Amino acid sequence: MKFYENLSEAMENLTKRGAFLTVKENGKVNTMTISWGYVGYSWNKPFFVAMVRPQRYTYEFIQTAKDYTISIPYSDEMKKALTICGTKSGRDIDKEKEANIKFVPAKLTETPVVDNCNMYYECKITYVDRIHKDSFPEELKKNYPKDDYHYIYYGEIVECYAK
Repeated sequence: MKFYENLSEAMENLTKRGAFLTVKENGKVNTMTISWGYVGYSWNKPFFVAMVRPQRYTYEFIQTAKDYTISIPYSDEMKKALTICGTKSGRDIDKEKEANIKFVPAKLTETPVVDNCNMYYECKITYVDRIHKDSFPEELKKNYPKDDYHYIYYGEIVECYAK
Protein backbone atom coordinates (compact mmCIF):
# COMPACT_ATOMS: atom_id res chain seq x y z
CA MET A 1 0.00 0.00 0.00
CA LYS A 2 1.12 3.58 -0.55
CA PHE A 3 2.37 5.43 2.53
CA TYR A 4 -0.34 8.08 2.19
CA GLU A 5 -3.26 5.64 2.03
CA ASN A 6 -5.41 5.72 5.18
CA LEU A 7 -3.22 8.60 6.39
CA SER A 8 -6.05 10.78 7.69
CA GLU A 9 -7.47 7.94 9.77
CA ALA A 10 -4.02 6.90 11.00
CA MET A 11 -3.10 10.42 12.12
CA GLU A 12 -6.49 10.99 13.73
CA ASN A 13 -6.07 7.84 15.81
CA LEU A 14 -2.44 8.64 16.63
CA THR A 15 -3.41 12.00 18.11
CA LYS A 16 -6.67 10.82 19.69
CA ARG A 17 -5.72 7.40 21.07
CA GLY A 18 -1.97 7.04 20.67
CA ALA A 19 0.24 4.51 18.95
CA PHE A 20 3.02 2.10 19.84
CA LEU A 21 6.59 3.05 18.90
CA THR A 22 8.55 -0.19 19.09
CA VAL A 23 12.31 -0.72 18.89
CA LYS A 24 14.42 -3.88 18.96
CA GLU A 25 18.07 -3.67 19.84
CA ASN A 26 20.50 -6.37 20.99
CA GLY A 27 17.73 -8.96 20.97
CA LYS A 28 15.48 -6.99 23.34
CA VAL A 29 12.22 -5.26 22.40
CA ASN A 30 10.66 -2.21 24.02
CA THR A 31 7.58 -0.25 23.09
CA MET A 32 6.22 3.08 24.27
CA THR A 33 3.09 5.09 23.61
CA ILE A 34 3.35 8.14 21.39
CA SER A 35 0.78 10.68 20.34
CA TRP A 36 3.15 13.07 18.59
CA GLY A 37 4.60 12.20 15.20
CA TYR A 38 3.80 12.53 11.55
CA VAL A 39 4.08 11.06 8.09
CA GLY A 40 5.70 13.15 5.40
CA TYR A 41 7.80 13.12 2.28
CA SER A 42 11.39 14.37 2.30
CA TRP A 43 14.52 13.67 0.29
CA ASN A 44 12.35 11.81 -2.26
CA LYS A 45 11.28 9.26 0.34
CA PRO A 46 8.29 8.70 2.65
CA PHE A 47 9.02 9.14 6.37
CA PHE A 48 7.39 8.60 9.71
CA VAL A 49 8.92 11.14 12.07
CA ALA A 50 8.86 10.06 15.72
CA MET A 51 9.97 11.92 18.82
CA VAL A 52 11.61 10.36 21.89
CA ARG A 53 12.65 12.12 25.10
CA PRO A 54 16.14 11.22 26.36
CA GLN A 55 14.96 9.87 29.73
CA ARG A 56 12.74 7.24 28.09
CA TYR A 57 13.89 3.64 28.17
CA THR A 58 13.09 3.47 24.47
CA TYR A 59 15.78 6.11 23.90
CA GLU A 60 18.40 3.63 25.13
CA PHE A 61 17.24 1.25 22.39
CA ILE A 62 16.71 3.66 19.53
CA GLN A 63 20.11 5.39 19.88
CA THR A 64 21.84 2.47 18.20
CA ALA A 65 18.93 0.76 16.42
CA LYS A 66 18.59 0.57 12.65
CA ASP A 67 14.79 0.67 12.58
CA TYR A 68 11.54 1.09 14.47
CA THR A 69 7.88 0.33 13.92
CA ILE A 70 4.69 2.26 14.54
CA SER A 71 1.52 0.30 15.33
CA ILE A 72 -1.69 2.34 15.44
CA PRO A 73 -4.93 0.97 16.91
CA TYR A 74 -8.21 2.47 15.70
CA SER A 75 -10.41 1.46 18.64
CA ASP A 76 -10.41 1.78 22.40
CA GLU A 77 -9.71 -1.95 22.81
CA MET A 78 -6.01 -1.11 23.24
CA LYS A 79 -6.63 1.81 25.62
CA LYS A 80 -5.33 0.00 28.71
CA ALA A 81 -2.25 -1.24 26.85
CA LEU A 82 -1.50 2.26 25.53
CA THR A 83 -1.88 3.67 29.04
CA ILE A 84 0.52 1.10 30.51
CA CYS A 85 3.06 1.55 27.72
CA GLY A 86 2.87 5.33 28.13
CA THR A 87 3.14 5.46 31.92
CA LYS A 88 5.32 2.49 32.87
CA SER A 89 8.94 1.92 31.96
CA GLY A 90 10.29 -1.20 30.33
CA ARG A 91 13.14 -0.86 32.84
CA ASP A 92 10.66 -1.87 35.54
CA ILE A 93 8.10 -4.12 33.88
CA ASP A 94 7.66 -6.56 31.01
CA LYS A 95 5.35 -4.44 28.87
CA GLU A 96 4.32 -7.32 26.63
CA LYS A 97 3.06 -9.20 29.69
CA GLU A 98 1.73 -6.28 31.77
CA ALA A 99 -0.04 -4.56 28.88
CA ASN A 100 -1.28 -7.87 27.45
CA ILE A 101 0.14 -7.13 24.01
CA LYS A 102 1.94 -9.42 21.61
CA PHE A 103 4.93 -8.56 19.47
CA VAL A 104 4.75 -10.23 16.06
CA PRO A 105 7.34 -10.19 13.28
CA ALA A 106 7.26 -7.23 10.94
CA LYS A 107 7.40 -7.76 7.20
CA LEU A 108 10.75 -6.04 6.52
CA THR A 109 12.29 -4.67 9.71
CA GLU A 110 14.02 -6.49 12.54
CA THR A 111 11.77 -4.66 14.98
CA PRO A 112 8.39 -6.36 15.43
CA VAL A 113 4.97 -4.72 15.42
CA VAL A 114 2.28 -4.84 18.09
CA ASP A 115 -0.41 -7.33 17.12
CA ASN A 116 -4.09 -6.35 16.82
CA CYS A 117 -3.53 -2.80 15.62
CA ASN A 118 -5.04 -1.38 12.45
CA MET A 119 -2.19 0.45 10.73
CA TYR A 120 1.51 -0.33 10.65
CA TYR A 121 4.57 1.61 9.54
CA GLU A 122 7.95 -0.11 9.38
CA CYS A 123 10.73 2.47 9.37
CA LYS A 124 14.47 2.48 8.72
CA ILE A 125 16.21 5.17 10.77
CA THR A 126 17.74 7.59 8.29
CA TYR A 127 18.39 10.77 10.24
CA VAL A 128 18.31 11.93 13.86
CA ASP A 129 18.11 15.49 15.18
CA ARG A 130 17.49 17.09 18.55
CA ILE A 131 15.27 19.98 19.50
CA HIS A 132 17.53 22.73 20.79
CA LYS A 133 16.15 24.86 23.60
CA ASP A 134 17.91 28.04 22.48
CA SER A 135 16.33 28.05 19.03
CA PHE A 136 12.96 26.58 20.02
CA PRO A 137 9.89 28.88 19.90
CA GLU A 138 9.00 30.32 23.32
CA GLU A 139 5.30 29.50 22.97
CA LEU A 140 6.11 25.79 22.57
CA LYS A 141 8.55 25.52 25.49
CA LYS A 142 5.60 24.88 27.83
CA ASN A 143 5.69 21.32 26.46
CA TYR A 144 9.10 20.89 28.12
CA PRO A 145 8.80 21.88 31.80
CA LYS A 146 11.75 19.60 32.61
CA ASP A 147 13.88 20.85 29.68
CA ASP A 148 13.78 17.29 28.31
CA TYR A 149 13.67 18.20 24.63
CA HIS A 150 12.96 15.38 22.20
CA TYR A 151 15.26 13.65 19.80
CA ILE A 152 13.58 13.48 16.41
CA TYR A 153 13.89 10.26 14.43
CA TYR A 154 13.28 10.32 10.71
CA GLY A 155 12.32 6.79 9.76
CA GLU A 156 12.05 6.03 6.08
CA ILE A 157 8.84 4.06 5.64
CA VAL A 158 10.02 0.82 4.06
CA GLU A 159 6.65 -0.91 4.50
CA CYS A 160 3.18 0.14 5.56
CA TYR A 161 -0.01 -1.87 5.71
CA ALA A 162 -3.43 -2.02 7.26
CA LYS A 163 -4.67 -4.96 9.29
